[in-house]
Amino acid sequence: MEQQIESLQQQLQQQEKLASLGILSAGIAHELQNPLNFVINFSKLSDKLLRDLMEIVEENEEKLSDDDREEIGDIVVDLKENLGKIVEHSERAISIIRGILLVSRGKENEFLPTDVCKLVKEYVWLSYHAMRANCKNFNISIHEDYQQGIPPVMAIPQDLSRAVLNVMNNACYAVWKRSESMEEGYQPEVYVVVKTADDNIVVSFSDNGVGMTDEVKQRLFENFFTTKPVGQGTGLGMAITRDIIENKHGGKMTFDSTEGVGTSFTFIIPIRK
Repeated sequence: MEQQIESLQQQLQQQEKLASLGILSAGIAHELQNPLNFVINFSKLSDKLLRDLMEIVEENEEKLSDDDREEIGDIVVDLKENLGKIVEHSERAISIIRGILLVSRGKENEFLPTDVCKLVKEYVWLSYHAMRANCKNFNISIHEDYQQGIPPVMAIPQDLSRAVLNVMNNACYAVWKRSESMEEGYQPEVYVVVKTADDNIVVSFSDNGVGMTDEVKQRLFENFFTTKPVGQGTGLGMAITRDIIENKHGGKMTFDSTEGVGTSFTFIIPIRK
């Protein structure tokens, strides 16, 4: 009993730290959004100035040698490509920041039109980069299959993103843990699929990580149960995830796991008209 109480205290302390971290992350995300907007706006302005410059060059083309015209053309192509990449990646960063703000500030249980493929993709890669930041030499192959043409569906985006993040974090941890065993020829992989089936959105995650023992499978949804070391898991993630999918979205969450082979999770969410 004393050990259980001590374990619960540690878990609650960790949960409090995570709550504080969430508030801090929201503040950081808000502050980053403004400079990123400046980066995007000035990149677009620079592209316009570059077009103006090219008009001047074309008006004076006869004054330039063939070599100079070719070199200027190559430089302009490179500059346009670079500016396009700046805008593309800045807008992706803005999208991630908006997602973080939505998680921290979104209205509870509010259903909004949601691009599920875009949401899943963003939080899959957010989980991946978070794992890379915390685990030295972490690297995996992520295979993604997003059905084309899925229209926005009504969902609670801040909750659905949390569910995706919880499952993807576990998948990353599972393959990382197996890779630490130095198993010869092992290649850590995670598969992500989003599709529609029978008026449902189906989101599945599969990994070839350590898998689960029978005991872990039986206790998976118990509050405060975790196989991770203290400080790395609260033991609440899977219970919260099932609540999000089944109770809030009226869907179904299933899983299958074999120890030493891997684990798969599937969200089946009814499409709200």
